[in-house]
Amino acid sequence: MKKTLLSLALMAIVCTAQAQWVRVWQGGESTRYAVAEVPAIPYSTVGSSLNIDGTNYYTESIDSITIVNPVTITWDGASATVDIPASVEGVTAEVNGGDVVINNVNVYTEQEFVLSGTSTAGSLTYNGSFKCKFHLNGLDLTSTSGAALDIQCGKRVDLILEDGTTNKLADSAGGEQKAALNCQGHLEIAGGGTLSVAGNCRHALRSNEYLLLKKSLGALTITAAASDGIHCGEYFQMNGGQVTIGGTAGDGLQVETDATSEEALNGQFIMNGGSIQVAVTAQDTKGIRLDADATDATIVPHMQLLDGTVTVDLAATALGSKAIASDGNLTIGSTATAPVVTLTVGAGTYTDPTTDEENRATGLKADQTLTIAGGTTTVSATGAKSRGVRAATLVATGGLLTVVNTGTKSQGIKLDNTFQSGQGGTVSGSFKY
Repeated sequence: MKKTLLSLALMAIVCTAQAQWVRVWQGGESTRYAVAEVPAIPYSTVGSSLNIDGTNYYTESIDSITIVNPVTITWDGASATVDIPASVEGVTAEVNGGDVVINNVNVYTEQEFVLSGTSTAGSLTYNGSFKCKFHLNGLDLTSTSGAALDIQCGKRVDLILEDGTTNKLADSAGGEQKAALNCQGHLEIAGGGTLSVAGNCRHALRSNEYLLLKKSLGALTITAAASDGIHCGEYFQMNGGQVTIGGTAGDGLQVETDATSEEALNGQFIMNGGSIQVAVTAQDTKGIRLDADATDATIVPHMQLLDGTVTVDLAATALGSKAIASDGNLTIGSTATAPVVTLTVGAGTYTDPTTDEENRATGLKADQTLTIAGGTTTVSATGAKSRGVRAATLVATGGLLTVVNTGTKSQGIKLDNTFQSGQGGTVSGSFKY
């Protein structure tokens, strides 16, 4: 049966003149091929495998082969052009100068869109209720009326940075938009290109549900944000790529748990690889923040920096800010991984104008247990009254934690409970209980 279905799919590729891509699906992931580059897809003599552009696939391991007719949207100055292939059903477009609204009522086919071109007065609003893919292929889009890219879809949304491309998004300073790049569902970003985002109204990048950065990601840069640089709900997972955040008035990267979410990873921050670099200049903010949902005590947030590189710098202006803060537990490294975490706390204290409470600028803060399980973590508290580490409990099972406090009246490690030593790992720094 599978061989028959594959044969029909391959015949459709030949018969569909408008088809531009072929996707081969295996285990929920797909490999994309341009139809123009695949003139033939031959079977082996016994029909147990087929060859696509030099790659051999065993037919029993293929879930499906799909034909993709992408909708293309191209901006040119103050105007935009939308090309919807005749074979695409349920997709309509409204174009007003450089502002484009796409409505998709198809709930059976995962539609793909290719966005390219340049406009200083352009935007895209997408309305749909089925998972979709957006390919950024050399897109430079600045909106004068709201978000640059507003994806009103509550399902999984793939954002693919085409290899070798440079892409930029920026929103207007005024308006009611939540972000320059806003996704109402869960956003997954992949592709070897680059994307820079400036949020002039609120956040730069916002995903209402989880945010996943895939291993293939090239580089994501937040150049400015009137509030948070990256803001997402449920959980954040990073498997690769390079993230650079600066120029934010709020937190650099904030993750909020969701009391109504059914996601298994709700309340998690998971870093499996890649690099994050955050420069914090605003006072009373966080470089990387994992929030608890105060209405649901059963959700215990857990930040896990398992691999990769994390660098956060608190400038002298970042009074009372925290480099990394978890409202629950915080784990660095594992027995199999060795992340490198480097935090510099050059800021001093911040006095809350409402409570008159004095808050110290801090490197690592965990409201519950901080576990050092592998890798190398270095915290330098150079600001006056700054603090290296603040946690309820500190456990070291592997790796190295070094805390140096040289600022006037600064502190090294402040704990609510006694340090649980003797479990492996090395901790260097002055303690205060």
